[in-house]
Amino acid sequence: MARIRCDFFSEALDMGTSMTVLLPERASSQIGMAGSPVVGDPPVLYLLHGLTDDDTIWTRRTAIERYVAPLGLAVVMPQAGRSFYRDEEHGNRYWTFLSSELPEICRSLFRISERREDTFVAGLSMGGYGAVKWALRDPGRFAAAASLSGALNVAERREHPTSPVDPAVWHTVFGDREVRGTDDDTIALLERAGDDLPALYVACGTEDFLYEDNTRFVETARRRGLPLTVDFSPGDHDWAYWDAKIQDVLAWLPLRGEPVSGR
Repeated sequence: MARIRCDFFSEALDMGTSMTVLLPERASSQIGMAGSPVVGDPPVLYLLHGLTDDDTIWTRRTAIERYVAPLGLAVVMPQAGRSFYRDEEHGNRYWTFLSSELPEICRSLFRISERREDTFVAGLSMGGYGAVKWALRDPGRFAAAASLSGALNVAERREHPTSPVDPAVWHTVFGDREVRGTDDDTIALLERAGDDLPALYVACGTEDFLYEDNTRFVETARRRGLPLTVDFSPGDHDWAYWDAKIQDVLAWLPLRGEPVSGR
């Protein structure tokens, strides 16, 4: 794999920003590292970080580079601050950056597939929320989307008296606007979703403070009869859990048009 830390200018953010990108290589003789022949433009996984992290965190806290090497999968990890992947009320246009500008920049800089069946998104915590929100708002872009310990009920989480998020962050991102029922409410997005959705994967540890948010999301999806792979198992909101579960997500992804397992 080639690992690239890419610094570039974003028109949507009107400033320089960064992303970390993993790209498949044809090399197969590296000792201790599996490889995969690259045929055509590789599929791509957009992998989103959590509230207190940045674009480097997945490569620093997990072995994601080693996990994807035999898959021939490119991984794009953008920087999004504490934005909840939204055009912030009092800040930057991170939703516009993520959903519109970033894919175009990536395709202009790197050789990656543009096909829906080769495009995936996943994330943890705030990034799990961002991944699901992106997939539900732009379902024609993705074949699959996965959330690990996602903040999947932001409308209620924002009002929760024990929320670990600083009230100043909520104010910067959402201002005084109501989240419930909007395009930033993943529960509401599920309620009005059409039939042609990406495959969805939701994992959360049963000891995680976001466990109830995830069960509410799953209950809504099941009531709607939407296809969903669910993994609720022992675990907390930590990197031991996410390092294990991202491997499960990679095994689940329908790479090269393979059928999704475990629905």
